[in-house]
Amino acid sequence: MDDQSKVTEPATKAPVAGSDGGGGIRDQGARAASGQVPAWPLHDLELDTRGLNCPLPILRTKKGLAGLTSGMVLRVMATDPGAVRDFEAFARQTGNTLLAADTAGPEFVFFLQKR
Repeated sequence: MDDQSKVTEPATKAPVAGSDGGGGIRDQGARAASGQVPAWPLHDLELDTRGLNCPLPILRTKKGLAGLTSGMVLRVMATDPGAVRDFEAFARQTGNTLLAADTAGPEFVFFLQKR
């Protein structure tokens, strides 16, 4: 995996990787209060694909889901404008459930539950 894509395993259920440049884990409440991408629903793994263009966010998502067991949730952050359409199609084609999709400014966040 290259330096542009980050995978974060939560220390406890549902923390998020900080986008403050430090790469640390920050509390969801603080992130939601700051107006950044929402952290709901709870997730087991987070994947940061911001700055990557198609098809890399989907390829990294496929790899991230491969490491999860059935029922676990992957949170993916992306900035590719085509990501909304891509993630809807990916979920439909793979049988994984797209639990939520949201935007905050130029960022998109997707929550996929592994089948």
